[in-house]
Amino acid sequence: MGSSFHQIHYESPIDLMEIIGTEEAICSIMFSEKMNQEHPTGLNTPLVLNLCVQELDEYFKGTRHEFTFPYTFEGTSFQKTVWTALKGIPYAYTASYKDLAVSIGNEKAIRAVGSANGKNRLSIVIPCHRIIGTNGKLTGYAGGLWRKEWLLQHEKILKKE
Repeated sequence: MGSSFHQIHYESPIDLMEIIGTEEAICSIMFSEKMNQEHPTGLNTPLVLNLCVQELDEYFKGTRHEFTFPYTFEGTSFQKTVWTALKGIPYAYTASYKDLAVSIGNEKAIRAVGSANGKNRLSIVIPCHRIIGTNGKLTGYAGGLWRKEWLLQHEKILKKE
């Protein structure tokens, strides 16, 4: 089992994304402030990273609503519970931190849910962009509120009825 990490950049419609993974799984997909693709895919890029890029590309083209490539997330058991619950929010739908807290059986954990949401390192795949305020307003997003708004609009426009 190879445990060395590989890094590539993917040029999304809303800026460069940095993808980090091993031979077996993706462990991070984050928006990057870099301007240039310092790590493009190449002949030595592991299959799982190429698959991730392909599926992200399909997502941005509107032909993919769920991801199938293997990924892993490191965190506390509470964070993993929140991230798993996030995956349950369907494409083009939104939920509040309170909805998420209720869904994990801990209605009073709204702030902790928000904190776990902010530590998600698998942008788009674990759809933390689908979390909005209880009042319907956009709330913080590590990738920037403008990206969150773009992603929500993108999904809404391309949603299959």
